Amino acid sequence: MARKPNYGFERRERERLRAEKKALRAAAKKEAKEAKSAESGPTDENTETEDAPPQGH
Repeated sequence: MARKPNYGFERRERERLRAEKKALRAAAKKEAKEAKSAESGPTDENTETEDAPPQGH
């Protein structure tokens, strides 16, 4: 005898698995990005000093 379908549970389970897979991919991407930035050497993101006058006007 076939089982009664539980569409809601099955859908939630698929969505949970997709979210887990997506999180793992995002974490791997983040680690790769950090490794690549560390590999290229330390960079100073703020090249301007705080007491430098604002440019423009």
